[in-house]
Amino acid sequence: MVRRGTSSSKASALIARPPPTPSPNGLARYARNRRLADALYQQAFSALTVSPGARALYDRHRDRGATHHQALRTLANRLVGILHGCLCHHTHYAETTAWPSVQTAAV
Repeated sequence: MVRRGTSSSKASALIARPPPTPSPNGLARYARNRRLADALYQQAFSALTVSPGARALYDRHRDRGATHHQALRTLANRLVGILHGCLCHHTHYAETTAWPSVQTAAV
């Protein structure tokens, strides 16, 4: 379910990202929805084995020098965008729609 007040997939993804908040001692403190972030991380990790599109995105980011966690975070944000699109358009998830670049490269 998309949280009320979020109008885009990027806004939904920001819920799991820790925004810096000022603390009394002047240092930045990070607050986030940890359960949502953990769920998205697990979803991205499990998508690596079953989705060729997810694997291609992950490998592309790893080839550019991103760490494992950075690449998974990028994949999780992409999956949130796909979920948001499915919810907004009342459609089911389709691998060919979600990752069109991978499908055309395989043909």
